[in-house]
Amino acid sequence: MAKTDIRTKEDIQRLVETFYASVKPDPVIGHFFTGLDWDHHIPLITSFWAMVLLGERTYTGDPMTAHRRLHQRMPMQRSHFDHWLSIWEHTVDELFAGMVADEAKQRAHSIAAVMAHKVTGT
Repeated sequence: MAKTDIRTKEDIQRLVETFYASVKPDPVIGHFFTGLDWDHHIPLITSFWAMVLLGERTYTGDPMTAHRRLHQRMPMQRSHFDHWLSIWEHTVDELFAGMVADEAKQRAHSIAAVMAHKVTGT
């Protein structure tokens, strides 16, 4: 079956849920997500990516502050962001193909680089 591109918020929710299903047990970054309120987090992150990829204006949040606070409790390294990016790209490629899917990977590269720099200084 041919893969389709990311077209709807439901597509993004599928991507986000599949991504976190891989992240939760991950030995490198899974511990950062332990104890997270998934009923709150999944819709929030879905809304974030719907804003980034589809132009929806439903996201309200401050991801930089959230990651800085997490870094204070559990220090992060650039390698953690790189690993996050690797899982994200694999998940996008597993589920979708097309221009928006490519944009999801490109935007994730930018986001990971900015987050790593501003959160860890690397």
